Amino acid sequence: MKWSEKERIAYSVSTPPGEKKDTTLPFPSSYSPEYVETSWYPWWEKEGFFTPEINDRLPHAVNRSFSMCIPPPNVTGTLHLGHALTVAIEDALVRWRRMQGYKVVWVPGCDHAGIATQTVVERRLFRERGKRRQDLSREEFLKEVWTWKKEKGEEIYHQLRKLGASLDWSRACFTMDPGFSSAVTEAFVRLCDSGLIYRSEGLVNWSCALESAISDIEVDSKQLSGRTLLSVPGYQNRVEFGTMVTFSYPIDGQDGEVSVSTTRPETMLGDVAIAVHPEDPRYQAIHGKQCRHPFADRLLPIITDTMVDMELGTGAVKVTPAHDHTDFLLSQRHSLPRLTVIGGDGTMTPLCGQWLEGVKRFDAREQVIDALTEKMLFRGKRDHAMSLPVCSRSGDVIEPLLKKQWFVRCGEMARRAIQVIGLPCYDLCGFNNVMPVCVFHVSDWCISRQLWWGHQIPAYRVTLSDSTDTQEELWVWGRSEEEARERAAGKYGVTADTITLTQDPDVLDTWFSSGLFPFAMLGWPQQTSDLRQFYPNTILETGSDLIFFWVARMVMLGTELTGQLPFKQVLLHSLVRDKHGRKMSKSLGNVIDPLDVISGISLERLQEKVEEGNLDPRESMVAMEAQRKDFPKGIPECGTDALRFALCSYKAQGEDISLSVSQVLSCRHFCNKMWQTVRFTLGVLEDRGAELGTTSPLDSMDQWVCSRLYSTVLQCEQGFERYELHSVTAALHSFWLHSLCDIYLECIKPVLSQDSGVVRAVLYHCVSVSLALLSPFMPFLTEELWQRLYLLRGESGDSAGASLCLQPYPQSSQLHGWCHCHAGGSCQDEPAGRVPHEGGRCLPCNAQR
Repeated sequence: MKWSEKERIAYSVSTPPGEKKDTTLPFPSSYSPEYVETSWYPWWEKEGFFTPEINDRLPHAVNRSFSMCIPPPNVTGTLHLGHALTVAIEDALVRWRRMQGYKVVWVPGCDHAGIATQTVVERRLFRERGKRRQDLSREEFLKEVWTWKKEKGEEIYHQLRKLGASLDWSRACFTMDPGFSSAVTEAFVRLCDSGLIYRSEGLVNWSCALESAISDIEVDSKQLSGRTLLSVPGYQNRVEFGTMVTFSYPIDGQDGEVSVSTTRPETMLGDVAIAVHPEDPRYQAIHGKQCRHPFADRLLPIITDTMVDMELGTGAVKVTPAHDHTDFLLSQRHSLPRLTVIGGDGTMTPLCGQWLEGVKRFDAREQVIDALTEKMLFRGKRDHAMSLPVCSRSGDVIEPLLKKQWFVRCGEMARRAIQVIGLPCYDLCGFNNVMPVCVFHVSDWCISRQLWWGHQIPAYRVTLSDSTDTQEELWVWGRSEEEARERAAGKYGVTADTITLTQDPDVLDTWFSSGLFPFAMLGWPQQTSDLRQFYPNTILETGSDLIFFWVARMVMLGTELTGQLPFKQVLLHSLVRDKHGRKMSKSLGNVIDPLDVISGISLERLQEKVEEGNLDPRESMVAMEAQRKDFPKGIPECGTDALRFALCSYKAQGEDISLSVSQVLSCRHFCNKMWQTVRFTLGVLEDRGAELGTTSPLDSMDQWVCSRLYSTVLQCEQGFERYELHSVTAALHSFWLHSLCDIYLECIKPVLSQDSGVVRAVLYHCVSVSLALLSPFMPFLTEELWQRLYLLRGESGDSAGASLCLQPYPQSSQLHGWCHCHAGGSCQDEPAGRVPHEGGRCLPCNAQR
């Protein structure tokens, strides 16, 4: 990427926050993002241009609404270019509908991101004060998290404002706000009452480093081709993975043995059976026999089941129900016990015996192999390609553990959601893509998290004063402890004063609360005016990677709790990757802050940001080397408008987007072209003071450029309606650069001195309409340029009418008078090849040739 530093021009007038920018100053000679983007956003926000109430002041208002929520970013840091893509697409749609006269509400918000936020705060606490979470009380730790949230939440909102996002800040929503928390409690209680939430012992994804269950979306699959040494939290030396260990169990009461293979030999302490396929000829003679465990001295039955893969390993598999999902299913089918031999902290439990109790699981792995070798039961080890589940938050290897947790019955909710949809797919806004029914076919969802940060589960363990049974768990739930106490008294037939309640210390999975966002943000469960007006949301726009974890859960929870689908359409965009095709991730150090693209940043500062992060030193070195290669001079100042236009210029649906900063820089050059065009236009118009409303007579070149503008408006209408924003930006880029600048301006320059005013009127018409068309993508630049044209016309009106963002969006039906075919011109008189025809008709206006 070759670039040179451009002159930075500062807007020098002191403008109080919220006051309108002074555009009577001399027009700068060149485009400078810093100059252009100053002061506009605070004025828009103060005037209430982004609230639905502004609709009452618009003369072109229509009786239609458009509602959408921003996918709430996590308060774990700052936004990156993936978030910027979301903002660019959503804000373009929002601004387009607002200019069309719709009553628009676009709600901002942040997600408390339980595990992610708690992990980051714990790291900072240890780095700065040398303390662990357990060194503080729960209340003291939560105070630390709220301090972090205030700091990072404000930073995220600052980024959104810098990106020009026309969000209704008066309705901003945080998932831990009191109102939202009440909605979470209400949802939990209702789902418990209907039997859709239950408590049970089940296998969950467990992070020993976090000592908590985690969501599927927080589990990364690391593909290993064979033996690999990996760093694991809590281990000084690297741990070996990607190998298959084979060992034998002696058959009890007779000679012979059964060999089994495993990638996790430490779990063999929890083996309760050996399974073979009933048709496997190798094991026909030992069906129903038993093997003796060499360390636990218990008998393991040899069972038969068609779930066993005869081709994998030896064809015989060890069954460890408390530590493997498939084995758990086998235990249900064959009534097998479940022995937990690895604790929540990742150490071996007392069931393993004194020689292993308290030993860390991967250290125990080596000790078990040594012990098997000593007993002459070890049969070898070989490389084995495998997928290793890793916690994306901690880098820890996931351990399936058997835990008593709260679960949601997703199958029943999914069936209801599909019935409401009424089709085998959910409309993805006219694209060939669909949301298949299979996204709803998910197993029951564990919603318990062993954290302190989050919505504490509104369930209470009941202790009865006269009860002697301490084994059975008694639970009730309620919107408050008082309600839970009343429920417990009624449920167990006792008086309230004989009950002791202990609230579950666990919190709810973040995806549970974020699944309520489309309606909780509007005041549910209260029937607020916002809920009546704007629910269901018109559309959900988000990344395609969230279809299982967020979209499907919103559909299920929305349908169950409100009786309606939470949004009418779903628009999924692709993932943004770096120029090397890698997913942008804080853990890789390849994320780019959109503000660094907007304002520019030196290589030195980029490197400092990597060093300030929580990266592993090796990852940090890799990230910094990539920066030196990709940005040897840093990143140039590109401006918000260029970044937004570049992001919307990619085809957002389909292949992942490999964003190049050079593409954004190219859009900055386009911004400068627009700047120079309007500067020329203002000079021409101020020079002659022409009547800008003149529309005839038009010569052939005027007719031609008007027909091209008409065609561009049509393409914008069609592209927006299909949500194909890349086709809209392509049409606008082509018209401004090629039709307007390269051809029309060059043709009229020689005749401007003899012009009677028609050419000037056409030029003003083309520029002003184009600015309005571009406004949803380039809000700052188009406002700055339009305001100067607005002043030139000497128009007046209220503040709503004084902003381009509230002007009517151009419609092809209103431009017929400017298209030469409707004005009586002849397509045959046009410059050769300039007006497209098909079958004897002019494509811009559909007039017969």
